[in-house]
Amino acid sequence: MTKPVIPNRSDYFIFFDIATRWSDNDAYGHVNNVTYYAYFDTIINRYLIEHGGFDIQHSQQIGYIVNSQCAYHASIAFPEALIGGLRVNRVGSSSVEYGVAIFKQGQEIACAHGQMTHVFVDRETEKPLKIDGVLRAALEKARMD
Repeated sequence: MTKPVIPNRSDYFIFFDIATRWSDNDAYGHVNNVTYYAYFDTIINRYLIEHGGFDIQHSQQIGYIVNSQCAYHASIAFPEALIGGLRVNRVGSSSVEYGVAIFKQGQEIACAHGQMTHVFVDRETEKPLKIDGVLRAALEKARMD
């Protein structure tokens, strides 16, 4: 079995600070695995809101996560300060795949990394909608080519 490739900060170019919380730790004294997905979701949605003009409360177009995965490389625990790295791996007509990673403050190698895929749909009909305008421009800007 080959060792997995662990990404470093240069594999991402959009970064957000993440504050760990006391409640993130589990009985083993480290951040629980499901919390990483919450970090990923927060990083992605923050980018969409701040850079894509995405209005989660009122937009007719909403994003559903249809696929996600995470690989864990090193444990983290409260009260460590973290950095979330983001990139867009692929943008389709109505879907986007993000690459996301979690780094300890000051470290270059990811503690965890993964992918999440959004399909953008009509809020009422739940039918896929084409990604366009400011949102598409922000996603294209975040692509790693």
